Amino acid sequence: MDITPLIGADRQVIQSYGPGMFKVSGQSYDGAVIVFPDKVIPWDFSGDVSALQADDFPASVMAEAGVDVVLLGGGKGMPFISAALRAFFKDQGLALEAMDSGAACRTYNVLMAEGRRVAAAMLPV
Repeated sequence: MDITPLIGADRQVIQSYGPGMFKVSGQSYDGAVIVFPDKVIPWDFSGDVSALQADDFPASVMAEAGVDVVLLGGGKGMPFISAALRAFFKDQGLALEAMDSGAACRTYNVLMAEGRRVAAAMLPV
């Protein structure tokens, strides 16, 4: 019995991640990325994820893309997210979930396959 989920060819699937890179739907990306179900954009952030502030994160892009949930992949470890950043996302009507980048990749793929309005902002391991 085939249990592979049916995912449209126009959907962005995170295939792999490694030191300094992500592979999404056959395309390799160096550095941090934000993955949406319909596109991938490079994310110009290379600082410490624990120091991440609202102006470091292109939240306006999230609102324009119509997502409800933003997964934040903090690289190798679980990132600490400040109360101010969580409040900023809440004010934008977005749920922010922080985890390591591997977990963010897997969670994004599951939620996207379910048709959820999700984005993954990920720092490389």
